[in-house]
Amino acid sequence: MPSRTASCSCGGLRIEVDGEPLGVGICHCLACQRRTGSVFAALASFPAPFKVYGAATEYVRVGDMGARFVFRFCPICGTTVFHTEEGNDDTVSVAVGALADPGFQPPTVSVYDSRRHPWVRLPPATVTFERDPD
Repeated sequence: MPSRTASCSCGGLRIEVDGEPLGVGICHCLACQRRTGSVFAALASFPAPFKVYGAATEYVRVGDMGARFVFRFCPICGTTVFHTEEGNDDTVSVAVGALADPGFQPPTVSVYDSRRHPWVRLPPATVTFERDPD
């Protein structure tokens, strides 16, 4: 079973996950755009368990459907590395960029496509949702 480690920019916060991702998606919501400083967030969901190394600062955001997401970021460099959903201990969502693997699989799902910048092109066969499908 492959093991992957995602890290912040300074290396102070890391998460180790095992196995293949359950899914890879991108989110174009305005909250993710602000959180990442980019035009979308790229996330890979992995099954628990996972191991966290280093200290994290947490930020809780309530989604449109009422779910509470706990984002963990490095208190030194500010990089968001991963997040979980309160009440769901089965998975963790890891920032694809924090994996630093240019060969990582492309997303298959795009949410909040209504907020996608018009110049962003999705991989072929990507399933799109105008908002969050959950």
